[in-house]
Amino acid sequence: MTVPAAAGAKAKPPPRLKRRAEFLALAAKGRKAQMTGLVLQALATGKPARLGFTATRKIGNAVTRNRARRRLREAARLHFAEHPTTGADFVLIARRETARRLFAQLRADLAQAIVKIAP
Repeated sequence: MTVPAAAGAKAKPPPRLKRRAEFLALAAKGRKAQMTGLVLQALATGKPARLGFTATRKIGNAVTRNRARRRLREAARLHFAEHPTTGADFVLIARRETARRLFAQLRADLAQAIVKIAP
């Protein structure tokens, strides 16, 4: 017997990019959109969408970087649950403003960046 999903059930996030080589290939060949709250890189692959997240030491200490990555992961999870995308890999790069920006604005930045460069 299956149990129906709860109204507030979390959507499963897309698969992740994990290896450094994947990030470097995407940076070398992909397209880039810079927004106030994030930088988005995308590369058409023809396969199911995968996501990668990164935050450099320039944006702050470990607490700030982790907070920025968590916010990017949640914004991406919500966006891709509402707008399923296939055929590309995406890397979201945190900026100094990512950890402090209003979450609604961060989600809007992500949506704009995807529209701008989606393959």
